[in-house]
Amino acid sequence: MNLPDWTREPLVHFVGLGAIVYFALTWGGTPIDPSSRVISIDAEQKAQLAIGFERVMGRAPTDAELDVRIERHLREEVLYREALRLGLDQGDAVVRQRLVAKMDMSASAAAEIAEPDEATLRVWFEANRNQYAGSRSVSFAQQFFEDEQAAAAALVRQNAAKTGVDTGDPISLPRAMTKAPLHEVEARFGQQFANGLLALEPAQTWQGPIPSGFGWHIVRVTDRIQEKPDFATLRPVIANDWRSEQIKQRQQRAFDILRSAYRIDIAP
Repeated sequence: MNLPDWTREPLVHFVGLGAIVYFALTWGGTPIDPSSRVISIDAEQKAQLAIGFERVMGRAPTDAELDVRIERHLREEVLYREALRLGLDQGDAVVRQRLVAKMDMSASAAAEIAEPDEATLRVWFEANRNQYAGSRSVSFAQQFFEDEQAAAAALVRQNAAKTGVDTGDPISLPRAMTKAPLHEVEARFGQQFANGLLALEPAQTWQGPIPSGFGWHIVRVTDRIQEKPDFATLRPVIANDWRSEQIKQRQQRAFDILRSAYRIDIAP
């Protein structure tokens, strides 16, 4: 029998296990007392404290070092319980955000360590190819005009005469650029001009007018080159982007499952 995808979500397992424990304890006639004054540290907890020490220090703790870890754990547990008893967690935005973050982490844990295969990454790459567009360069000539109407009139004259006569107003900008990287065009003419330039197809005629921060331009785009993104080179970046998207999707699916258990009342 094939189970639905949501049944394999880590957060669903977490919530389900919590519910089982809760009902097992409450139906058994001994509900958990949140104000209990008993703190028990069993052998398993001591082993976890020892493992935590070993991960940091690279060796097993001595008996004295383990006792220090236990005392630290006891201090945290006592202060934590007293904080809950006093209601210090209520209305605390920091606590709220940390709990939310932990729930999101529970939902996305599997995706954070997932290693997608080649086919999966290539499908992602093709679906998001524009995101990995290579560097762009453009070759063009331009004539500048302070007035849009003057630029439009010059455009008609230039294309009718089919000459290279410069009819533009004087300005300290390049009259032409060859295989200029897009970032260099933006640096000299501004982003508005660069975006207008990219919207034009290479042609032998003059086009425009397109605006810039200086005024108006008619342009003749002779060439435009965009490097094709290389999958092999970008593979680590693509894998990280795929993983990030999987994390967001898992978090959203887990939230949708949990939200469905609530009745939401929003005042008009």
